[in-house]
Amino acid sequence: MSFKNPIIGLCQQASFLISAAKVDQCPEDDGFEVAFAGRSNAGKSSALNTLTHANLARTSKTPGRTQLLNFFRLDDERRLVDLPGYGYAKVPIPLKQHWQNHLEAYLGSRRSLSGVILMMDIRHPLTEFDQMMLDWARASQMPLHILLTKADKLAYGAAKNALLNVQKSLRQQWGDVASIQLFSAPKRQGIEEAQAVLAEWLALAAEPDSPA
Repeated sequence: MSFKNPIIGLCQQASFLISAAKVDQCPEDDGFEVAFAGRSNAGKSSALNTLTHANLARTSKTPGRTQLLNFFRLDDERRLVDLPGYGYAKVPIPLKQHWQNHLEAYLGSRRSLSGVILMMDIRHPLTEFDQMMLDWARASQMPLHILLTKADKLAYGAAKNALLNVQKSLRQQWGDVASIQLFSAPKRQGIEEAQAVLAEWLALAAEPDSPA
C-alpha cells in the first residue's frame, strides 16, 4: 500500500493570512507553525512557492524585499511563515537592526513554532546568519531543516560534494542539530523530501492512497 503526504492537499488551499511588523501583530499563538528563514537572496520565497504549489510569497531580483513576517494559512490549526530576509548590504542599518530584533522576538517567544526551514544558497552556505540560526536552534532545541537551494546552479557531482561538505561542518560544529537536503525550485528537486518534513512538524499523518 502506498501513502500520500497530506501536506500536499493543504498546500493547494494555502492562502495569505496577515503581515506583521511586530510580534504582537502576529496571529493567535496556537496550533502549529513552520517558519522559512534565510539570508537575503537565498531563494526563500521561491522555495516556499514551490513547496506550496502556489504564488504565496513575492519573489524579487532585489534582495531584502521581504521586510515583514508574512503568515499563510493552511487550515485552522496550521500556518507557514515567511520570515524577513537578512543580511543584504544595501538595506539601511536601522532597518537591519529592526529585522534582527524582530526575528529574535518572534523566534524566542512563539509557542506554536514547530520547526524552521533554513535556506542556504548552495554556492554560499554557512554564512554568518546561517551560523547564528544554527546556534539558536541548538540552544533552543528547535527542529531545523536545511534546504541547500539553487542546486541546479552546480553540476550534479559538485552539488553532492557541497552537500557532503556542509553535512561534515554541521556534525563537527553543531552535532545533530539539523537535517539537510539539496533543493532546486526551477528543477523541482527535493520537493517531496521537504514536504515530508513539513508534514511531520505540522502533525500530519500520511494517509493511504485510495485503491485504483
